[in-house]
Amino acid sequence: KRAMDVSVAGVVLLVFSPLLLIVALIIKRQSPGSVFFTQYRRGASNTTFRIFKFRTMFSEMCGDAITPQSGSDPRVTSFGRFLRKSSIDELPQLWNVLRGDMSLVGPRPEMPFIVEDYDDMQRMRLDVKPGITGLWQVSEARKAPIHENVDYDLYYIENQSIFLDITIFIMTLGTMMRLRSTH
Repeated sequence: KRAMDVSVAGVVLLVFSPLLLIVALIIKRQSPGSVFFTQYRRGASNTTFRIFKFRTMFSEMCGDAITPQSGSDPRVTSFGRFLRKSSIDELPQLWNVLRGDMSLVGPRPEMPFIVEDYDDMQRMRLDVKPGITGLWQVSEARKAPIHENVDYDLYYIENQSIFLDITIFIMTLGTMMRLRSTH
């Protein structure tokens, strides 16, 4: 799994480096502040790490708060809406994969203040490395908060395999295509 994570993340970062540079320039031009949004998240064994994303909100409005749910949220920049819709804002997390903080596939990492309220069943999500995508993200349940859909993560944890990872990865690409075509 680690070899696949490193190989795929490295190739995608290399191939998409021109796109990443263009995105960084547009973010910088559209609003002042850092190109990247970083935030502490909890990962495997409840370790804390800093997650990287392209910044999609105005820098003074970024922070530890629940993710904007509305397409018209005033905290999100116009280019940020495009980045979220296309999931391009997630690409810097490939750096987290290379560092070993995350995997390509696994439960999504949560903010510490949410993890602190986990019950015993939800805490089981912390038994594996978090992922950029996962079973929850390719399900219809993705419209509800992650911590309310622990069953998807527990199923993944109990049935982990390279085949399941590849299946979820392919389903993620399909989900991204469907979401783009419906907006």
